[in-house]
Amino acid sequence: MSITIFVPRDAAALAVGADAVATAIVREAAARGIDITIKRNGSRGMFWLEPLVEVQTEAGRVAYGPVQASDVAALFDAEFQRGQIHPLSHGLTESLPWLARQQRLSFARIGVTDPLLLDDYRAHGGGEGLARALAIAPADIVQQVLDSGLRGRGGAAFPTGIKWRTVHDAPGPQKYIVCNADEGDSGSYSDRMVMEGDPFMLIEGMTIAGLAVGATQGYIYVRSEYPHAIAALEAAIGTARDAGWLGPDVLGSGRAFDLAVRKGAGSYVCGEETALLESLEGKRGIVRAKPPLPALQGLFGEPTVVNNVITLAAVPLILARGAAFYANYGQGRSRGTLPIQLAGNIRHGGLIELAFGVTLRELLFDWGGGSASGRPVKAVQVGGPLGAYVPESQWDLPLDYEAYAAVGAVLGHGGIVVHDDTADMARLARYAMEFCAVESCGKCTPCRIGSTRGVEVIDRLRTGEQRDKQASLLRDLCATMVDGSLCAMGGMTPFPVLSALKHYPQDFGLSA
Repeated sequence: MSITIFVPRDAAALAVGADAVATAIVREAAARGIDITIKRNGSRGMFWLEPLVEVQTEAGRVAYGPVQASDVAALFDAEFQRGQIHPLSHGLTESLPWLARQQRLSFARIGVTDPLLLDDYRAHGGGEGLARALAIAPADIVQQVLDSGLRGRGGAAFPTGIKWRTVHDAPGPQKYIVCNADEGDSGSYSDRMVMEGDPFMLIEGMTIAGLAVGATQGYIYVRSEYPHAIAALEAAIGTARDAGWLGPDVLGSGRAFDLAVRKGAGSYVCGEETALLESLEGKRGIVRAKPPLPALQGLFGEPTVVNNVITLAAVPLILARGAAFYANYGQGRSRGTLPIQLAGNIRHGGLIELAFGVTLRELLFDWGGGSASGRPVKAVQVGGPLGAYVPESQWDLPLDYEAYAAVGAVLGHGGIVVHDDTADMARLARYAMEFCAVESCGKCTPCRIGSTRGVEVIDRLRTGEQRDKQASLLRDLCATMVDGSLCAMGGMTPFPVLSALKHYPQDFGLSA
């Protein structure tokens, strides 16, 4: 009987030698006359253990990691193919505390299935949401999403159901579904993990969106730095089309929806929905003025739903299990779960999916294990390069959109980057302004000029030139950028700057 051994195909695992490990396992098994089947799954999200090799046993899947090609012979010597003990073994994968304590809804299949096998997807609940969507009216699909409380996971947190209802009600000969997969935030990788580890879930979510609003064409706009995600999506779309999930007659329903992948050109600002639409149309990625909203005049001037990967990935489960099931997770107006990405100076970095309400302190120490350096954690940037630095006094706030907004912070895409006590916050604030200056599309003056002036003011602050005056000037400049910028690029760049200035004044040479 063939033994199934799982080796991840996720980009994070590939970066640390997963392909070489898979090759070594095949070679060693053949030399020993052991019949094995290698299954390339997605990552479980425990990046400090990658490559994480799993072996299917009667008791369940047993985990070993981090495994290098040079470890494979010793693993076979210990009979790891039968789940036996080895210094790299961690026991049953599902019993590992990191996984067992999570609330995996969108990530339930990732790391479990072969991401490119549609039968595997179906066997683990895939397709149930689409079947339900095909059985009800489009307006009822929209209502389910509205009742679930799902909000945009890309950072803006706008209610998804309201956006869909607007497109549903808008007149137009052609409507579109656009997936924003231009994941460019530092410390963020949940979109990539979905595209590489469960692409059929995204395809199903986008198809349901198309059925809901009357769109017949969808586009996934993926950043060019994600070649593995692009390859996985294109393969999965081809399989879905062959199986009748996409095309002119979705699963024999008489309703059409098709998908195509489009590769971005590396601009951070194309993560903003209107700049993304400009890029999709073959133009330079420059932010559009609003109104009109993309829901009314979006891609090629037609009504368009623009949602990010994690938002669309939540939709199949909502349709399959019902709005109330999803809304039962979370708190306040923050319903469902958030895939949290721990990165930076952290001992155990990776993907954690939990209901809204967990605290940063719990994430940093119960899941993350503290800093990788062993030094005290000083600052935590939440929400990407435009997110505020959260000081220890706020680590007990629940992760909740409104709770964070109340202290001038954002949850954004759920990316968390940790810094220890050696971090220079004035230098990090300067980096935020410089990042904006480099990545600005240049359309509006507050962003284009404000960021350049911001770098200059911070440089004067750091060299001790009229510090109080420069600090006051910096705050005024930030206020202008927040109030006057055309999009979040200029409007949010002041968040890390002002939070660093407020909570770590000593790093700027100012008194507390």
